[in-house]
Amino acid sequence: MTTAPSDAQQRLDDWLAHCERLHPKEIDMTLARVNALRDRLGLRFEAPVVMVAGTNGKGSTCAMLESIALQAGYRVGLYIKPHLVHFQERCRVGGAPVDAGSLLPHFEAVEAARGDVALTYFEFTTLAILSRLAAESLDLVILEVGLGGRLDAVNTLDADCAVITSIDLDHVEYLGPDRESVGREKAHIMRPGKPVVVSDPMPPASLAAHAAAVGADLRQLGQDFSYGGDRQQWQWAGRSRKFSGLAFPALRGVNQLLNAAGVLAVFEALFEQLPISAQAVRTGLALVELPGRFQVVPGQPALVLDVAHNPHAIAALAQNLDQMGFFPRTHAVFGAMADKDLAEILVRIAPLVDHWHFCDLPLPRAATGEALAERFAALQSQGVLKAPKDVSVAVHADPRSALAAAAAASDPADRILVFGSFYTVGGVLKDGVPRLVAGPAADKP
Repeated sequence: MTTAPSDAQQRLDDWLAHCERLHPKEIDMTLARVNALRDRLGLRFEAPVVMVAGTNGKGSTCAMLESIALQAGYRVGLYIKPHLVHFQERCRVGGAPVDAGSLLPHFEAVEAARGDVALTYFEFTTLAILSRLAAESLDLVILEVGLGGRLDAVNTLDADCAVITSIDLDHVEYLGPDRESVGREKAHIMRPGKPVVVSDPMPPASLAAHAAAVGADLRQLGQDFSYGGDRQQWQWAGRSRKFSGLAFPALRGVNQLLNAAGVLAVFEALFEQLPISAQAVRTGLALVELPGRFQVVPGQPALVLDVAHNPHAIAALAQNLDQMGFFPRTHAVFGAMADKDLAEILVRIAPLVDHWHFCDLPLPRAATGEALAERFAALQSQGVLKAPKDVSVAVHADPRSALAAAAAASDPADRILVFGSFYTVGGVLKDGVPRLVAGPAADKP
């Protein structure tokens, strides 16, 4: 049952609606406005700041950094995005989202400080969250960068250590048409004399070039740190430190060791300021949680939630699904933004899906369920989809009704995959994690 929002939640929602209305039609593509507001608000941190950029793996990297630091006894502030259900999920202190009410004074402060300065939704909300975090006494601040780096509002601050995860094509209209261009944009979170950890095993050359140009301390996977292991445990070695006998991260997925290796390189780089023990590493990795990243919910049928929405992430998702074991049928609930590489996404995942449930999402730039079904049919007619022979397609008004239909059509041994946009996964998590019952008597999720 959906409950009415609290007064503080409603006031926060009103502020977010205000931020959306402010979005200017034309805006100068610089950080000058955000830098000016940073100075007016007096935003600064005494604690070390770790900034995380990349195409995929940012959220997992942030979550592991937070979890290990918490286990080491540090007070951690985290800005992570986007949210799945409530906006305040983006701002975490001490391992938990802040209260909606605690954000309100900081939205008011940004509004008062901006005067007639035009801010986008992302710039306004980023400044409000940074202000909220700056009001805390913290030992470590972790900031996830948005789609870019160079012009991202987070980049108004200086990172004591930068992290760049995997680089792939996404948001090409802003970041460029190839990995070198994307890497060049992400590289601008580097700072002179400060460490930058690159956990992409095949990084674009533009990252090393920018590090050399600005004099950053580049730490690359395979050169400055490495990892290895077997099915039971893994080990990590950096420039001067080693960890062995490590359990695998609680986050599932084929790329999580890459992300974890980068996380340990960050702690090595910051060891003088933030020493951690091997036990903190082991416990932190064992307890880390991140909803919506190959999140497997046991049940009949099993439920898999994943916010993969670009070809690189979809390839990892397909590999993860393939390694789960045998399921008679897979039912997919899918919704995505219209500007994504929908054809490549559908082609990569189609061999694993028996029944599709395409859904609308509650924002104008989303592809409609009908449009997704039409794209699927077009690819099928062109012969580029390797889908099962009896594949079926249905269209739904929202993710919840799509999931309900998938559950009703499932047998207990089947698997349901909900993937795509954060709005797709968030749409089925609004009232908590669904516990599914297969067949016509399925619980309405």
